[in-house]
Order: sequence, then structure tokens, then C-alpha cells
Amino acid sequence: MAILPFSPRKRGRSNGQPRRLTLPIAHRANTRIRFAVVTDLTLTAITPDEAVALVDRIMREEGKVEGVDIAGPGEPLATPHATFECLSRLHRSYPDLDLGLVTNGLGGARLMDDLKESGLGRITLCVNAVTTVTVEKVYAWIRPGTRTVPLARAAVILLNEQAAAAAVCGRIGVDFSIATTVYPGFNDGEVEEIALKMAALGARAMILCPHRPMPGDMGCLAKPDRGLMTRAARQAARHLPVIESGSGPAPAGSPWRGGGPTAEISLPKPGPGRPNVAVTSESGMAIDQHLGQAARLLIYGPREDGLVCLLETRRVPAPGGGSERWQAMARIASDCFALLTSAAGEAPRAVLGSHGVKVVPADGDIEGTVDALYGGGPKKKNW
Repeated sequence: MAILPFSPRKRGRSNGQPRRLTLPIAHRANTRIRFAVVTDLTLTAITPDEAVALVDRIMREEGKVEGVDIAGPGEPLATPHATFECLSRLHRSYPDLDLGLVTNGLGGARLMDDLKESGLGRITLCVNAVTTVTVEKVYAWIRPGTRTVPLARAAVILLNEQAAAAAVCGRIGVDFSIATTVYPGFNDGEVEEIALKMAALGARAMILCPHRPMPGDMGCLAKPDRGLMTRAARQAARHLPVIESGSGPAPAGSPWRGGGPTAEISLPKPGPGRPNVAVTSESGMAIDQHLGQAARLLIYGPREDGLVCLLETRRVPAPGGGSERWQAMARIASDCFALLTSAAGEAPRAVLGSHGVKVVPADGDIEGTVDALYGGGPKKKNW
């Protein structure tokens, strides 16, 4: 088998660059790689509305887009409603557009038929191990459903669901490739076995990506050297065509680090009269509550010394009440430039947004996510 240099396909160029766009609409993770940044996962996700508007703008202003990949920074199948909405709308507007999905495969088998019906043409399945021992080395936690389960049991579920997703792709005619990130000392000895197993399940190719340390990464794991990557590629190439990538698809617990041109993200920022952030939380520790179920808002913002912390808790109207509830919530959060919540419908996002409160879907610990939104560290109070 050949080892190929990484290069997006060349159709549909704009200014000399291939027009394959990555849409990071997945705000929720269902796994965490041990070596990934914890605090910046959710803040780069965009909504399906923003994603479709971006494709429309590029189509209108810059010409044809070759293809679209729906990807991280979380896991697209952890919030399938957003993924289905984005795929369906793009497929209706641009029926010839090549639509892809980058996923770890959890829940994929049962969703695959509907994904294809929504316009999906191909999948990149992120497979970093084929044994439970290696899964437990690479992943900090795995959440197959709504709750994190013991890692030993979750490792079995992950491997079974990845194999099931691959099998369904073959059955219904969805092309799939695999993307494997090499973590030196953890899964580099299993790369050939990954290629062998996935080739047997019908994979077309393997995208081989080196772990790339980023500022704030946990575990201080170094990037694999050229010799290690060459050996891994040669071994995998016995079973699959190998595409070597400098930084490849890494959803499902790692911040998005490649895979083509990515949508530009505009994060909300504090401003005059709006220095604070509102958060919905059931536990008080994590952003773990749907906006529609919230009975209170935790208000974070800078103290007099500039340190961002929890300032107070505010009650909000009980669930129900439709638009009037969202109007009241906007008044209650009138000094907030953003509201972090695990999920929210279109109506509250529209109402609060019209009042200057940007609703940001998020999934993680409160303090780290709030700190990342402010840019990290103490800030001067200048509003």
C-alpha cells in the first residue's frame, strides 16, 4: 500500500487554495484524550445557523466550495440534532456538495441511515486504539450516554461501537476512512493493528496524524519524531493507503486541530455595561444543565481586583412560559455578555441574543471555561 502526502482534493479552488471547509458545530464532548486542553473545547463551536450562513456567504462571494466536513471541537454525534440540522440544510441548498463527518463513532451505527438520508456522503472515523488496554492509556474518560461510566467498561463500548459504525457504513454505502493520532509511548505500537482491523471492515484509507502538543495541554506528551511516524506509516501501509498529515482530525475530546480551512469564530467579549457571564449548572461545578430546565443563573465576573469569580446567584422564572420567560431571563442577565449552558433551543438563543446576551453552548467545568472566555488570568476592570 502507498504512503501518500496529505493534501485536500484540488477541485473548487479559491485564490489558489482548495475550498474544503470544516464546520466546528459540535460543542459537547463524549470522550477526553488524556493529553488534551481542558478549558478551550466548547468555546470554538458555532451553531448550525452560523455554519449554514458561512457556507452561503462563501458560495456567494468566493465561488464553489468543494466539500464540507462537520467536526469538533467536540463530538458531532454527541449532539446529533445539530448535526442532522446542518447536514439537511446544506444538502437541500447544495445537493451536489460533498458532505462529510468526523466522529469517534459512539452512537454512529444507529444513526447512520438517517445521516445518509440527510446528505452525508463520507465519514472519517477517529480510531486511536483497537484494544481496551490502549484505550485506557489514551483516554481520560468516555461517556457513551449521558453519564461517564467506568473506563474499563467504556473502553469495550467504544471499540464495539466503532466497529459497528464501520460495518454499517459498508452496508449502506457510505465511504469511510480512519484518522489515527499517534501518541508516542501509548498507541504507536498498535497502529498496524488498527489499520488491519479497519481495512477488514472496509476502510478506504488511514490518515496518520502525530500528536501535536498545544499550550496548556495536560501530560506534557512530546510530539512523535519523524522516525516513529515513518515506522508507523510503513506498518499501516501494509493494509491501507496511508495519508500522513501534520495535524489531523481530532474531535471527541481534543480541540479541533486541522482537517482543512476552518470557520472563523467570533467569541462574545465583555463590554460597557456587560462585564459578566451567566451560567446554568445543576451541580454548581460544571456546565451541565439545559437552559430550559434552569431555575437559577450563576453570575461570574471580575471583582474590584480584576479576578474573575462567582459573584452571585440569580433566580429565573420557572420552566414554561415561552417567550415571556426568555424576555425575563434577558432582563435578569442584562449585565452579562454571554450565557453558558449545556444546550438551548432556537427561541431562547434568538430572544436573549436580541437583548445582547450571547447564548454559548458549552460542556465542561465552569471556572476553566469562564476563564477561557475572558482570555485567562486576572483582568483589569475597564468597563
